[in-house]
Amino acid sequence: MRFPPTRAVGRGAAWYRGDCHVHSVHSDGELTPEELAVRARAAGLDFIATTEHNAAAAPGAWGHLAADDFLILLGEEVTTKTGHWLALGIDPGQVVDWNHQVRDGLIGQCLDQVHRAGGLCVAAHPHAPYPSGDFMFPFLGFDVVEVWNGLWTSDRPWNADNKAALAEWGRSLAADIRVGPWRPAMGNSDTHVEGQIGIPHTAVFAEELSTEAVLAGIRAGRSWIAESADVNVSFTANVDRRVAGVGERLATHGGQVEVRAAVQGVPLGTVSFHTDRGKVHRASLPGDGVGAVQWDTTAEESAFVRIEVRRPNGHVAALTNPIILT
Repeated sequence: MRFPPTRAVGRGAAWYRGDCHVHSVHSDGELTPEELAVRARAAGLDFIATTEHNAAAAPGAWGHLAADDFLILLGEEVTTKTGHWLALGIDPGQVVDWNHQVRDGLIGQCLDQVHRAGGLCVAAHPHAPYPSGDFMFPFLGFDVVEVWNGLWTSDRPWNADNKAALAEWGRSLAADIRVGPWRPAMGNSDTHVEGQIGIPHTAVFAEELSTEAVLAGIRAGRSWIAESADVNVSFTANVDRRVAGVGERLATHGGQVEVRAAVQGVPLGTVSFHTDRGKVHRASLPGDGVGAVQWDTTAEESAFVRIEVRRPNGHVAALTNPIILT
């Protein structure tokens, strides 16, 4: 009856890569928990979340797969009639009610149930192309939006559904940041079959490798999304020696802000900078995929800055949550 521990030894405060949308043979996936853990580690992941459809993680199925350098979070994909959402960091054996829809008005109670357990609520694949996949609930009350879902994209890691989700989230940022709270973006594989896990995944800055710390990093937007572990991004903004990273606020006091992105693993790709004014700057990466791009702005010009990294064919290889300028 052993469940995974909520804390691993890890590397202390560090960037950790994880996939928080994974299905096993215990719901409609084709891989066993053992196979998923092996493949997740091979993909360079530090953590995964169990998100079976409308069910808790099976007792004894996952606990023995955790390790000092590998964390397993408990979760559920709440598969309702009018959209799917992820309940991450719920209690062992906890099942969140899935038999509801927009017109019932019960979503708030379900979100509260997860929040009382210290968990996180994620609007999953908001534009998935199948019945009930379109997310019809308002984002109000949800903590995070899954803007990049890999279920239909194992052979092409970017598609029209993800494009629509990213555009919708990007448009909402300016208003959400102004009135608060804003909802960070995340990406997950939605693994069901071989070859999907970690494509994409979310890199999170956490104070330690624990359920509480990882969820805190995701909730705060201290995260960015990667196509695979071959892609690495560093993104900072600084003014007068004050530096902020992804998901943080930078008090500029009216000064000029130097925004810098360093990228590895995207040969001949492009880096674009996005603010509340839309796409404001674009630069190319060299053939070896390793490059740095700088762009200057002010808080008066830009309420926030985020970046997207794309391959030559236009597919996203990485994207970040914003740095907020005040």
